[in-house]
Amino acid sequence: MVSPQNAFSIDVEDYFDVSVFDGRLSGELRAGLPSRVEGSVRAIIALLEEANVSATFFCLGSVAKSKPSLIREIHAHGHEIASHGVTHTKLDHLGEDATRRELRDSKALLEDITGAVVCGFRAPSFSITHRNLWALDAILDAGYLYDSSIFPIGRPDYGIAGFPLSPHRATAPSGRSIVEFPLTVATVAGVRLPVAGGGYFRLLPYGVTRWGFHNANSAGRPGMFYMHPWEVDPGQPDLRAHAGRLGAFRHYTGLTRTAGRLRSLVREFSFTRTDRILESMGLI
Repeated sequence: MVSPQNAFSIDVEDYFDVSVFDGRLSGELRAGLPSRVEGSVRAIIALLEEANVSATFFCLGSVAKSKPSLIREIHAHGHEIASHGVTHTKLDHLGEDATRRELRDSKALLEDITGAVVCGFRAPSFSITHRNLWALDAILDAGYLYDSSIFPIGRPDYGIAGFPLSPHRATAPSGRSIVEFPLTVATVAGVRLPVAGGGYFRLLPYGVTRWGFHNANSAGRPGMFYMHPWEVDPGQPDLRAHAGRLGAFRHYTGLTRTAGRLRSLVREFSFTRTDRILESMGLI
């Protein structure tokens, strides 16, 4: 059996946009921090080009507003541009009205910059759970074709336990359906473990990610890998004092090894853009 292709995705945000700093950085301090997202994104683009991989970049509206040329550059390299919202505020914190505005505004902004239709959305911090499934209807109403926000695991801060593992049409509260590409998990003795990327990729041994994607592909499922530009930037300013002990551990551990692990990952598995996988499955 030929292994399915997997989706490679990047959540385009700056190091200070991360949720571990929510409520911990004053507006004055944040305004004085240097942006480093351009160099990090270009490093990822170069790494992907080495492996001839196209990816999906879920772009934050605040980054697109300040650096439209970077969004055009990503698009010019043949990668898919998708939305990550505007402010990187969790949807359950935004509320429904503000979420709907961010969904519309980010889509319009990215389409205006690139001249291409934006099909996909990913909520900041995977913040679609049983508590705010109204977001699926909001995504549909804003004109998106697919979402990739749901981790099919049960965690206090994100995820939906028992959610389907494969890309599929999920039912929104209105009864309409939206294509959902869930984040990759692996099942061990009936327990689902997150192996999709991000902090799990940096904090756990590389073999865990390899095993997880083999697990998914052996079952005939395409995996969804995700990462952030700041994860290939060990030289970013040190804000540990504003992250809390656990947040600092999660954010800064393993930054020096991310690029090497990424090169191993794209050599071992087949990756492409999210939209192309969903098109090949007849879902969009």
